[in-house]
Amino acid sequence: MRILIIGGTKFIGPRVVARLVHLGHEVTIYHRGQTEADLPCEVRHVHSEHAGAPVEKFPEELRSWQPEAVLHMMLIGGPDAHAFVNAFAGIAPRAIAVSSGDVYRAYGVFHGMESGLERVPLTEDSPLRSVLYLYRNSPAASPHAWLRSYDKILAEQAVLSEPRWKATILRLPMVYGPGDGGRLTPYVKRMHAEATRLEFDECQTNWRWTRGFVDNVAAAIALAVVDDRASGRVYNLGEPFTLTMLEWIQEIAATTGWSGEIVPLPKNQIDPDLRLEANFDQDIWYDTSRIRSELGYAEPIPFREALVRTVEFERALNPIVASHRT
Repeated sequence: MRILIIGGTKFIGPRVVARLVHLGHEVTIYHRGQTEADLPCEVRHVHSEHAGAPVEKFPEELRSWQPEAVLHMMLIGGPDAHAFVNAFAGIAPRAIAVSSGDVYRAYGVFHGMESGLERVPLTEDSPLRSVLYLYRNSPAASPHAWLRSYDKILAEQAVLSEPRWKATILRLPMVYGPGDGGRLTPYVKRMHAEATRLEFDECQTNWRWTRGFVDNVAAAIALAVVDDRASGRVYNLGEPFTLTMLEWIQEIAATTGWSGEIVPLPKNQIDPDLRLEANFDQDIWYDTSRIRSELGYAEPIPFREALVRTVEFERALNPIVASHRT
């Protein structure tokens, strides 16, 4: 199968590319050329200054190649999604778009933008946000202009409503693993810096957010690309279980060999740098059974092996963490 990937050079992308090549598919990736990942030599690269997010321009050579499936790894919102549709609908029979669980109304509740609470676990049919542009007024949006137009709901709508192709939407969880920017590192550093005691906000004790190890998420994406049964479907990705925050910290502690005390404290007693203003009564917990039952997906990397790989990677990158190896 000829597969075109928009993006594909950072974190999850190279793993998806490698898996598709291993399965025998012909892969072309469209990117700026600023990040040349370690990819199989068979992969064809098409570089363009216009390939940075949001991607709204595509060279003719991508269309003339006539891909049988196009995987977009970096959709932002409505405008770039419509550009994607206009470029490849009628050429590619299949379109697969990587989205996010932040489309769910539960995220609006979590961020204080919607009222009430949403029932969990969240299925693919759970209500979506009624408030658009979740991050538009966030302080994080200031240095990143694209965050002002970010909304995966609009991107999903554009891709799914196009009748000239069979679309698949993949909603990602919190993804961790080697190359993720160090999601575990703050916990590991604090465990050893504080020696025998780690404090955290008690509001988060029983809060749940579904996670997924990067190699496992990549395997799910690749499966959805090549399996025609995914056509017209929306899938939640992530682990089959969702730990509470306390359980997650305990798993990290066990993996690093740290045996100190984990102490939940009231918010007013927590270091301001560790506080997060959010509604922790609202879990971000996904039901990931659909992709398992419909496509036969199962994680290739077991959970505890995934944590070991992640911790070892972060120890190699962070001398402070490595120096506290037990």
